[in-house]
Amino acid sequence: MMEYKGYVGKVELDDEDGLFYGEVVNTRDVITFQGRSVDELRGAFQDSIEDYLEFCAERGEDPDKPFSGTFSVRLS
Repeated sequence: MMEYKGYVGKVELDDEDGLFYGEVVNTRDVITFQGRSVDELRGAFQDSIEDYLEFCAERGEDPDKPFSGTFSVRLS
């Protein structure tokens, strides 16, 4: 798992192609990234998040916030 600005990326390896690929898992929007080395993968992950945030800003939309992973319930 990788984390950047609250977004979490899950990474898998395609051994046949020698390629790491991943997807941000704590948001409803689809954000993907890939790389051939850990450094390349990390850079692609951060670039994908930055591109996503920039895209949302250009459209005047709020980016989907990362899920916290908690579920709060208040009872009286």
